[in-house]
Amino acid sequence: MFYIYVLYSPKFDRIYIGQTNNIEGRVEQHNTGRSRYTKRYIPWELVHYEKFATRSEAMKREKELKSHKGQDYTPSR
Repeated sequence: MFYIYVLYSPKFDRIYIGQTNNIEGRVEQHNTGRSRYTKRYIPWELVHYEKFATRSEAMKREKELKSHKGQDYTPSR
């Protein structure tokens, strides 16, 4: 299984969109500062995720969410 996920940093009011095959481990990496691009915005909350059978499907959805269309996405908090 592959996942796209949306993280939210309430302290900094920022979102991060990514994809992985290990969602629990990846969120832990973000919250322990082992991700270069997100470590300054800790703590992160997982607010949304979607499952996909293949990495290419997950990457396609990640790209869609990161596009202008995806910027209209507001996670429910």
